[in-house]
Amino acid sequence: MSNSSTADPDIQPVNGEILGHPKGLFYLFFAEMWERFSFYGMRALLVLYLTKDLFSNLANAETFAYEIYAAYGALVYFTPAIGGMIADRLIGHKNSIILGGVLMCIGHFTMAFENETIFYISLGFLIIGNGFFKPNISSLVGGLYKEGDSRRDGGFTIFYMGINIGAAIAPLICGWLGDAYGWHYGFGAAGIGMLAGLVVFWSGVNQNIYGNQGNPPAELANKKILGLTPLRFIYLIAFASVPLFAFLVNQNSTIVPGINAGLMSLLLNGLLLVVLVYITYECFRVSTQERSRLVVIIILTLFITIFWAFFEQAGSSLTLFAERNVNLSLINAAQTNSINPTYIILLAIPFSFMWNWLAKRNLNPITPVKFAFGILQLGIGFIIFAASANFMNDAGKVPMMFLLIGYLLVTTGELFISPIGLSKVTELSPGRLVSFMMGVWFLSSAFAHHIAGIIAKMTTTGGNGEAMNQEPGLMDSLASSINGFTAESLQGVSEGVAQLGLYTKVFAQIGIISIIFAIIALIISPLVKKMMHGIH
Repeated sequence: MSNSSTADPDIQPVNGEILGHPKGLFYLFFAEMWERFSFYGMRALLVLYLTKDLFSNLANAETFAYEIYAAYGALVYFTPAIGGMIADRLIGHKNSIILGGVLMCIGHFTMAFENETIFYISLGFLIIGNGFFKPNISSLVGGLYKEGDSRRDGGFTIFYMGINIGAAIAPLICGWLGDAYGWHYGFGAAGIGMLAGLVVFWSGVNQNIYGNQGNPPAELANKKILGLTPLRFIYLIAFASVPLFAFLVNQNSTIVPGINAGLMSLLLNGLLLVVLVYITYECFRVSTQERSRLVVIIILTLFITIFWAFFEQAGSSLTLFAERNVNLSLINAAQTNSINPTYIILLAIPFSFMWNWLAKRNLNPITPVKFAFGILQLGIGFIIFAASANFMNDAGKVPMMFLLIGYLLVTTGELFISPIGLSKVTELSPGRLVSFMMGVWFLSSAFAHHIAGIIAKMTTTGGNGEAMNQEPGLMDSLASSINGFTAESLQGVSEGVAQLGLYTKVFAQIGIISIIFAIIALIISPLVKKMMHGIH
C-alpha cells in the first residue's frame, strides 16, 4: 500500500538548494524554530503562573502546579504517536502540520484570559496541536533526502539547531514580558511565535517548496468518513477532543477505582501496550527487511528513552544543584537551563559539517556507534558534575566551571543522538509508517520524563544526608570514589555539604549507568548494523 505523504524518488522538492541542502529544510527550520519558541516560552511561565497567580490562593499550590505541569508534559509527548498515525493513514503531513499549528495558536492566545476553565481548555488545544505538528514536520524533513543521501544527518542537525534557537530565546523574551508586564503578555508572545511558524510553513506550501511529499494518501481522495472528507472528519475530531484532554490534565492524579493506578499512569501504559501491539501487527505485514528495520527503531527508541531520562535532570535536580551547590556567576539557577540550547546553537553547524566531512572519507560512524558515543559523553558529563564535590568550599559550593564542562559533554552527547535519531526514524520506517514511528519516537520522551522524576526524587532527603548513612553497596562505593564522600565523612557536616553529597552521589550513579549502556550499545552495534540493511 503506497502513501504519497512520504518522499518519492521521482518527485523532488523544488527551488534548488541553500548551503548544500534542499531549500525546504530552511523553511522547516524556521517553522520549527518558532513553534519551539512558543512551546518553551509557555513552559517557562507555566509553573510560575500557576503558583503565583491562578492558584495562588490554594495551600498546596506548588504541588498542584507540579502535577499539572507533569500531566501537560506527558500528554504533549503522548499525542504525537496518534497524530503521526493519522497523518500517515488519512490526511498527510502538510495538512497535519497546518492543523496542529492552528490548534496551538488558539491554545496560546486563549491563555491570555485569566480563567481556570479556559486555562485547561488552552492546554487541551496545545496538547492536541503538538500531536499533529511535532512528528509530521520531522517526517517532512526526512522526505527532503533520498535514502542513502549522506547529507541527511547534517540536515537534521541544522534542523535541530532551529529547535534550540527557539528554546534558548523563548524563556528570555517570554519570561521578561511575563515579569515586566504580566503573565498573559508572555503567553501572547508565545502565541505570536507559533503564528509566525505557521505562516513560514504555509509560505513553503504555497511555493511548492516541499514538492508533492506530505500530501494525503491518493487512494483516499474520493472516500468519505461519516459523510465527511477525511480532512474535515479529523478537524472535527481534533476540536471535539479538546475537552477530553483538558479533563485529563485536570484529573491527572485521580486513582482509577479497582486498578489502584493514577489516571495518567494508566493512560501512558495503555498507549504503550497499543503501540507495541500495532507495531507487532505491522511486522507481519511488511517485508523481512522492513521488519528488521522496525526492530532497529525499537532498539534506538529504548536507548533514547534512557538518554532523555538522565538528560532531563536539567530541568529538576541539576537546576536545584546549581542553585544550592554551585558558585554561579552572571546567571541565576533558572538561567542555567539556557546553557544546553546555547551550546547546541554554537555546535550544530560544526557537527553538521563534521558528519559530511567524515562521510566523504568513509569515516562517518554508523548510527548505533553514534548512540553509544552519545550516551558515553552524557555519562562522562554526569561524572564531571559528581567529581566537582572534590573542589567544594566550606559551604558545600563547587566552581561553576564543572557545571559548564559537564553541560558541554551532555550537549555533545545529545548531538550524537537526538538529531541522528530523528534522521534514522524517517529513513528506517516503511513509507506508510513514517509519521507513526516518529510519534513513537516522541512518545519515548513521555516515559523518560516519568523516569526522570523518579530519579530526581532520589536527590531529596530534607538536606540531612540520611540516605548516605545506609550500608553502601557496589554503586555507592563507585560513587564515593568519584565524589570523594563516604557515609562517615558526611557525619556532622553542614546542610549544604550533605546536600552536595547526595546530589553528586546520584549524578555519579547516573554517569556509571550511562557508561554501562554505552558499552552495551557498542557491543550490539554490529548486529544492529546488519539489521539496518544498508542504511548507515
